[in-house]
Amino acid sequence: MRIEQRDRTIQRPRLILLLSCVGVIIVYILNNLHQIIGRDSIQLGVGFSMANALTLGTVSFLIAVIWGSPLIALLKRWGIGKQIRVELPGGHQVKTGTPTMGGILIVLPVLLITGVLNIANLWGMNLIGQSTLILFFCLASHAVLGAVDDWQGIRGLRARGEGISARMKSLVQLAIATAVALVLYFGPPEWDYVGVPGLRGPYEGGFFRIGPLIVPVTIFLIVAMSNAVNITDGLDSLAGSISSIAFASYGIIAYLQNQVYLMYFCFIIVGALMAFLWYNAHPAQMFMGDTGSLALGATLGLVAVMTGQWLLLPIVGSVFVAEALSSSLQMAWFKYTKRRYGEGRRIFKMAPLHHHFELLGWSETQIKERFWLVGVLSGMLGVALALV
Repeated sequence: MRIEQRDRTIQRPRLILLLSCVGVIIVYILNNLHQIIGRDSIQLGVGFSMANALTLGTVSFLIAVIWGSPLIALLKRWGIGKQIRVELPGGHQVKTGTPTMGGILIVLPVLLITGVLNIANLWGMNLIGQSTLILFFCLASHAVLGAVDDWQGIRGLRARGEGISARMKSLVQLAIATAVALVLYFGPPEWDYVGVPGLRGPYEGGFFRIGPLIVPVTIFLIVAMSNAVNITDGLDSLAGSISSIAFASYGIIAYLQNQVYLMYFCFIIVGALMAFLWYNAHPAQMFMGDTGSLALGATLGLVAVMTGQWLLLPIVGSVFVAEALSSSLQMAWFKYTKRRYGEGRRIFKMAPLHHHFELLGWSETQIKERFWLVGVLSGMLGVALALV
């Protein structure tokens, strides 16, 4: 016992020193960004903003990956382990007790960097647009909702592995999405645009305006995508890898549309996701839980709306859409056949879709890799259509 305490005592100063060094590096990078941005924009060229975005993504990765191991140790010490539902395939039961709420590893670095950049705006540096504040709120609020759900699931207040009720979760999601949609339309950035592949609209960038219709569209996309990513989060590194592709795709789209602030935000998230995947690779050392999945899905939906290319979201996020549809179709068909024939029938062996392939004999790694390939191709197609 004394030896363990001594080891912890030795490790703490090292961790503090390491984090301090990272902090110094971030301040140095931000300071140099401010000085460089003040130069002649013609000399910098269009690639400079992308260089900034990739740099911020790298910083996000470093911040997240450094404290990943201490976070895992902390989650284990607090007994925050995943409770596996009994109806899942047998191979999942060995994952019981694996630390969950790992979405903290993704969310905090993104909020930290975005917050620092917005504070820098107050000093006149103009490193990132104020429009990221709405993204900041969307990410943070859904992360808090997911954390509450994870915590209640761990404590087993309702049943093993179940958090707050679906009704309560849906009401909170709807309330947050409504607030975000109203701010998006009535306040800055006052966005109500949509891009249609193959058509050139009359407004700047070739967009069309849809007015107040953007409010229900935004609400639907935020709620739908938060649930879709949550449903997809069932295998090691599946939701994280597909999310990184989707955010990178929309980051590229934002770059092509000169939405620099949005591109920065997307690649900051990509960097944090890469760090999470470092610890979530099979066999996972931690799960993102609802803390990460609800936050990522909701924010992806909002990013799609803010680029104006939300019609491409079913393509860029095709894996998420397929997973959500498989669950919805399975449930609807089961209820219908139970009323019609007195016995519920299933379309898939098990929903969502990744469990169907598990029961077909695919390994967890095969499913993740093949879904990842579909995600990459979907992202490429989405970017291509945004260029049309």
